[in-house]
Amino acid sequence: MASPSPLVPVPIPDRVAALIGSCLPAHVLQAEIEADCAAREVYRFRGPLCAEDRADREHALAALARANKILAKHHPTLPVRP
Repeated sequence: MASPSPLVPVPIPDRVAALIGSCLPAHVLQAEIEADCAAREVYRFRGPLCAEDRADREHALAALARANKILAKHHPTLPVRP
């Protein structure tokens, strides 16, 4: 039996998330939302891709890179990984 991971994700209550969000600049919060959406979009594409899907995936990767650039400028640990 494998030992459990020492880090267990714990949901953050909405009020706590709102308090954390109020401490960040608006452009950083917007970049975080964009990065999260772009990362989900990148994960959506699997297997052999047609030309249109490849273009959509590249667009999502570019959006993720733009958002991560803003997040990294604010704090080095904020960028979202695809």
